[in-house]
Amino acid sequence: MPLNRRTFLERSAAAGAGVAVAGAVAVPAEAHGGHGRPRPRKRYSFTVMGTTDLHGNVFNWDYFTDKEFDDKAHNDVGLAKISTLVDQVRKEKGRRNTLLIDAGDTIQGTQLSYYYAKVDPITARRGPVHPMAQAMNAIGYDAAALGNHEFNYGIPVLRKFEEQCDFPLLGANALDAKTLRPAFAPYSMHRLRTPHGKDVKVAVLGLTNPGIAIWDKANVSGRMVFPGLEEQAAKWVPKLRSMGADVVVVSAHSGSSGTSSYGDQLPHIENAAGLVAEQVPGIDAILVGHAHTEIPEYRVKNKETGKDVVLSEPLKWGQRLTLFDFDLVWEKGRWTVEKVAAQVLNSNTVAEDPEITGLLGDEHKKVVAYVNQIIGTSTAAMTTADAPWKDEPIIDLINVVQAETVKAALAGGAHASLPVLSQASCFSRTARIPAGQVSIKDAAGLYPFENTLEARLMTGAQLKDYLEFSARYYVQTPAGAPVDTAKLTNADGIPDYNYDAVSGLTYDIDIARPAGSRIVNLSFEGKPLDPAAKFVLAVNNYRASGGGAFPHVAGAQQLWADSDEIRNTIIRWVQAKGTVDPSLFASVDWKLTRDGVPVF
Repeated sequence: MPLNRRTFLERSAAAGAGVAVAGAVAVPAEAHGGHGRPRPRKRYSFTVMGTTDLHGNVFNWDYFTDKEFDDKAHNDVGLAKISTLVDQVRKEKGRRNTLLIDAGDTIQGTQLSYYYAKVDPITARRGPVHPMAQAMNAIGYDAAALGNHEFNYGIPVLRKFEEQCDFPLLGANALDAKTLRPAFAPYSMHRLRTPHGKDVKVAVLGLTNPGIAIWDKANVSGRMVFPGLEEQAAKWVPKLRSMGADVVVVSAHSGSSGTSSYGDQLPHIENAAGLVAEQVPGIDAILVGHAHTEIPEYRVKNKETGKDVVLSEPLKWGQRLTLFDFDLVWEKGRWTVEKVAAQVLNSNTVAEDPEITGLLGDEHKKVVAYVNQIIGTSTAAMTTADAPWKDEPIIDLINVVQAETVKAALAGGAHASLPVLSQASCFSRTARIPAGQVSIKDAAGLYPFENTLEARLMTGAQLKDYLEFSARYYVQTPAGAPVDTAKLTNADGIPDYNYDAVSGLTYDIDIARPAGSRIVNLSFEGKPLDPAAKFVLAVNNYRASGGGAFPHVAGAQQLWADSDEIRNTIIRWVQAKGTVDPSLFASVDWKLTRDGVPVF
């Protein structure tokens, strides 16, 4: 794959529109000192603003519920809100004393972004411009790191999005598999003009997630490789300093915790931003992404220099905007960073920018009309509200669709006689299928991720291990102790999407027992599960590729794989049936117990 034309990009005053290039500032030049007194040192301050994990959010709108976004904390979302905050900061600091960057996961996550990848794709001849490109161009982004979800729709969609952006997409550790050279621009360089006639050169190094090699294997295998963040930062930061960078900012689509969700399947850490700060000298600040957490300011001491590196992660979907405030001093013929501080601004404190909502009003209306198309009816209302701790019909719906799809795909083949089981997770605790008319948004809300379906060959013993691993999700709760559902799940930070219920087997999860020994009464067709028996597991590609580090499944034989999203498979199933009747497929296959007594 050829190098991107923006590789080794140096942005200067002549670089044109969309570049935040600092000129004369409102800070007065310091006067010369009196006779015999030392001349005051030249100083300059500027701000780098940052977003991350925007996930296709432009409007403060939830396309899965078709109403204004809201959550328990009353957060708002979207680039239209971010635009208002950015304008406020630019007015306060001076436009030329600011940069605006992003840390990835931009083009996947809402029905708005899905529509322009799949329904009216940007890759079509005379296709539309992606709404995220339009919004980010209008706001004036200077650079954005690649996120792992950038690769969900395939490299052609990503390349078209890149072409439509007025700013570079950065990925120093996204390498061409054949040449091992960067497949995207590794960095961008920005000149800020000071009132002292001495420009400040700010380098932005982009790093993405090595987990892409697992999570989007079908799209990147043989085409790109993704070495570790620490390794590539250690290679590039000295180069940027040798090129005259006064300030080095890393935009990393990688959490700060030093953990991984895919176990030991790759030799690289998924959440490595803190390790980069600790191990690689020469970095002043890191904009953190990927983990969907809010970190206003987090300081990590570099082992070699002893200096603090300031990290900040703004909350996902445009809920927060990070500000890195840099104070520089001119000494020994160069600019030196004297102080860095970080904070986050909350987008729910401002109104949406009418320029952005007006720019994309037509696109928004098209997507709202699309998601409200009626595809069938349901005889009963179903919800995921209790699905994290009860076997609910709405999760059974996902599993019956997956199992039926896999059975049909394997019919007539060598594995047609094997029983088909299915795994599913509660991706959202607010998903619902109403009684009566069912729309695309209702069905799509069950599956907000663009996962595809696979069939893997598993044994009874492997499935027991799989279920034990999944059951770590529950907080150990002694028999007789009160049960608070608000504190029952997400043990050790395990997210809802990394808890799987498996249909086709029956089992209890004894939450009074320690993790690893919780699965009891595990049966198939009324008999204890045979450890040697063979089964087909209908499983999403994220899990089959190692996402969540569940045992055995990533190494299991693949019997079949689909290229279409599970979401679309559910929509087609509802359309084909016409009526969704939970009484025909819902069953209680698993339950939580304590010493044999059901919790609920």
